[in-house]
Amino acid sequence: MTPATDRNLQLFERARHVIPGGVNSPVRAFKAVGGTPRFVSRAQGAYFWDANGKQYIDYIGSWGPMILGHGHPAVVEAVQKACLEGFSFGAPTEREVELAEEILSLVPSMDMVRLVSSGTEAGMSAIRLARGATGRNKILKFEGCYHGHADALLVKAGSGLATFGHATSAGVPAEVVQHTLVLEYNDVAQLEKAFTLHGKDMACLIIEPIAGNMNFVRASIPFMQRCRELCTQYGALFIFDEVMTGFRVGLRCAQGVYAKSIPGFEPDITVLGKVIGGGMPLAAFGGKRAVMEQLAPLGPVYQAGTLSGNPVATACGLATLREIKKPGFYEALGAKTQTLMAGLKGAADKAGVPFSVDSEGGMFGFFLFDTLPQNYAKVMTTDNQRFNTLFHGMLDRGVYFAPALYEAGFMSAAHTDADLQATVHSAVEIFNLL
Repeated sequence: MTPATDRNLQLFERARHVIPGGVNSPVRAFKAVGGTPRFVSRAQGAYFWDANGKQYIDYIGSWGPMILGHGHPAVVEAVQKACLEGFSFGAPTEREVELAEEILSLVPSMDMVRLVSSGTEAGMSAIRLARGATGRNKILKFEGCYHGHADALLVKAGSGLATFGHATSAGVPAEVVQHTLVLEYNDVAQLEKAFTLHGKDMACLIIEPIAGNMNFVRASIPFMQRCRELCTQYGALFIFDEVMTGFRVGLRCAQGVYAKSIPGFEPDITVLGKVIGGGMPLAAFGGKRAVMEQLAPLGPVYQAGTLSGNPVATACGLATLREIKKPGFYEALGAKTQTLMAGLKGAADKAGVPFSVDSEGGMFGFFLFDTLPQNYAKVMTTDNQRFNTLFHGMLDRGVYFAPALYEAGFMSAAHTDADLQATVHSAVEIFNLL
């Protein structure tokens, strides 16, 4: 295809004149892998079609929300009905109460929940709530975990354990991140030392239980258990960022996965997004009643949003949650994910390419390593050029994985055995070129 006939290229050039970088979220620009972003014209089931009319098997699913696939009939019907009733009211509706009740029935660690419009908003609000509830300022996060683009979270580790974060984005004053401590993921000794030094001043620890922004890296059981124990010991609130993993890795979310190995395990505050909105802008944060009642209008911690609990978004989310509750849904979804991972691993092994895979429910990751990495520093040693060859080879064959080696992948209920077989067949061809 020539530049004169490539609609993706034409749209990208047009977009760069009016949108910074031509995209409204950086990873979409393909800067990590090179080439031209695919502009999506429509999607249905497990597929989308780009501006040139080419079909792709979609393993991003809007970065996680489309767990049912695109255009699920029950969800479309619910959204269409809601649209006819009104787009936004700025006043309470029965449906937002129904969605809150549905979420709470599935996540036992929460007594109350507040609906918002984005994962960033939910994470930012959860941290403000933790600071307000504890009267402390310091927060602890882990390198490679992404909790939205709030200023206080755009930091990386300093030189030495006791050094607090330095902003990794222009426009973030040093004063804003001076209370943010960044540690290495899965390092128990470092975690224990951090609490010894700063525990009495710590408002919260926030973590992605399965990090999806350094590809797919899960917190080990011992590490997660110490996070819980140390937060309890020092009176810090334990925030589980399940924007990505919530209802994606299981019906009880990632905290349900860890509760199987750690008796009585639960976080103090949970942050949710993506799946609970079914593809619409919707997120939430919740926790025990005593903590949540610190929020306005009951308490002194302010949080508000004009579109919070939007009636169309809540209709979409509620319909999605009702579908994923059906018996056997997660067993079937998890089996598909494991089948794909086993197929890719087998293809790589046969070609002699170092390759490792991991998955939970409908979320997965793969690495060009013999063993799974446990932290961001290891992920960063990936051979970028090899990954880019794999990405573009699959893309050319109509398989759409994340356009960056730092992003997890997502399975949907709409993917078929034929889709999985076609994906593995394409991978066989590419692995033989690596």
